[in-house]
Amino acid sequence: MSRMPSPSHPAVDRVTGALAGHGLTPEIVWFDDAVTTAQLAAEALGVEVGQIANSLVFTIDDEPILVLTSGSHRVDTDWLGEQLGGVIGRASKETVKQATGQVIGGVAPLGHPAPVRTIVDVQLAEFPVVWAAAGHARTVFPTSFDELVRITGGMPSAVEPRSAVV
Repeated sequence: MSRMPSPSHPAVDRVTGALAGHGLTPEIVWFDDAVTTAQLAAEALGVEVGQIANSLVFTIDDEPILVLTSGSHRVDTDWLGEQLGGVIGRASKETVKQATGQVIGGVAPLGHPAPVRTIVDVQLAEFPVVWAAAGHARTVFPTSFDELVRITGGMPSAVEPRSAVV
């Protein structure tokens, strides 16, 4: 995959605006193909898969929740639900679009129509630079664990028992 010049897209523009509102102006990287998995994104960027911040939308007791997890492991929804005091389920594509204004495969950590409760995987803190989607399946931007927590108002947490260092 090669990087492309930066075209414009409404969801990406909202993410860029939200980042600017937090005093950030990271380069939005556009790829010529969608990078819909952590592995594809890591290969395209030449980084470790753990550096990819997957944006996964679930529901907890029927409310959307965004989990930003390291691409190197999966979310244990039963365990995380117990930690958060609720039942976590997979969000429908309609719920994802309504909550974030973005479609599955390109959900960014911010730039949503309204704040979404966010959990930030503590595994991401292992890397000085992590990459998150920028509102479209062909976009990512560099950030850090601390910045993700700050710009999302997210709660740092383990997302599976073996990584539990909450």
